[in-house]
Amino acid sequence: MSTLSKSFLTPEEYLAAEREAETKSEYYDGEAFLMSGASFEHNLIVANIIASLVQQLRGKECSVLPNDMRVHVPATGLYTYPDVSVVCGKPLLKEDGHLDTLLNPTLIVEVLSPSTANYDRGQNFEHYRSLKSFQEYLLVEQHACKLARYTRQPDESWVLKDYRGSNTRVELSSVGCVLTLADFYDKVTFPE
Repeated sequence: MSTLSKSFLTPEEYLAAEREAETKSEYYDGEAFLMSGASFEHNLIVANIIASLVQQLRGKECSVLPNDMRVHVPATGLYTYPDVSVVCGKPLLKEDGHLDTLLNPTLIVEVLSPSTANYDRGQNFEHYRSLKSFQEYLLVEQHACKLARYTRQPDESWVLKDYRGSNTRVELSSVGCVLTLADFYDKVTFPE
């Protein structure tokens, strides 16, 4: 991520500019960070995940949202665009007259890019963990058939489980879905 401006922005100034902008940016601690575009493989993986989740969640109380849905983390002030979000139950939206910022995701999925992988594993996850609604986090590798799944435990700790291999099943307990890694990586070609 690259910083858009060195001058301090209030959250309100960021949101006003963001709603008029042609490109997306994230916001934290007074700064807006321009988001770069994603590769074909990245977008294909995101589309596969959304398609699989939508199919399994049809008729249930959960909604799958693409990366145009902004998420706000009130405890830290972060405004961000996860690759995929799922909200179960009634969506809570920031009440500022626009209703375009989600406050209560249940599941968040990030497809790891070389430029964002360390951030998504570290600081981004730290932000997300402060959301009481947030129960499960998937970090999906872009260049290999593997992912990391974090689940919130009753004592507020998080358990990590790694998955590898196309036939491996991934049970998403927060939303009641079961996917295989083949679902995530349909039509994706990995580098040699």
